[in-house]
Amino acid sequence: MPAYFAYYRVSTQKQGASGLGLEAQQAAVVSFLKGGQPQGEYVEVESGKKNQRPQLLAAMAAVRAAGGVLLIAKLDRLSRNASFILTLRDAGVDFVCCDMPDANTLTVGLFAVLAQHERETISKRTKDALVAKKARGAVLGTPANLTDAARQQSLLVRRARIQQDPGLRQTAAFISSRRAQGVSFRQLAGELNALGFTAPRGGTFNQKQVQRLLDHATANLPIGTN
Repeated sequence: MPAYFAYYRVSTQKQGASGLGLEAQQAAVVSFLKGGQPQGEYVEVESGKKNQRPQLLAAMAAVRAAGGVLLIAKLDRLSRNASFILTLRDAGVDFVCCDMPDANTLTVGLFAVLAQHERETISKRTKDALVAKKARGAVLGTPANLTDAARQQSLLVRRARIQQDPGLRQTAAFISSRRAQGVSFRQLAGELNALGFTAPRGGTFNQKQVQRLLDHATANLPIGTN
C-alpha cells in the first residue's frame, strides 16, 4: 500500500475548532484505508474560493518526498475552482478522492467543472435574492442609524469572539506587538500570511482585516462591560 497523506479543508475557524466537517472527512479517510491511518494529516481552514493553501502545499511536498498519494475525502473539499483542480492534477502529484476512488483524469476534470458551476450557481442565486429583497424596500448591510446600544452590543460580541478563540487571541497579540514596533498594517498582513495565520473568516489577511481585528480586540469599552 502506498503512503497516504490526508488533506482536509474546513471553511471556517469555528468548524476547525469544533470538528464540524473535519470529523466527517477523517471518518471517510479511515473508511477508505479500511481502518488504517494516513501517514500524515494536513488541515486547511479556508474558503473554497481561494487558492492560497499553505497546508496543501505542505501535503504535496510530503507526498512527493515519500512517493505517496494525496488522499482527499471529497473532491469539493479540495476546491470548487476548476482551473485549480486541473492544475493540481497536472502537477505530477498522485491524489485520490474517497468519494470517487476510481476516477480517472477525464472524470476528475468533469467533476471539477461541475463543482465550479455549482459554486457559481449558488452565488448567482444569492445575489438575485438580495436584489429582490432590496426591491421590496429592505435595507441591506449595516444601517447607519444603529443606536449606540446596538453598536456597543455588536462590539462586545466581536471582542468576546476574539477572547474566546485562542487562535484569534494569538493573532491579535502578534498584531498589537508588531504595531508597537511601528510595523504598518500592510506589512503586517504579509507577515501574518507568511507565518500561516488565518483571517477570522478564513483565507489570507489583507490590510483592512488586520486593522479591523486589532480595533475589535483593543476597543475601549465602558467600565463593567468586560
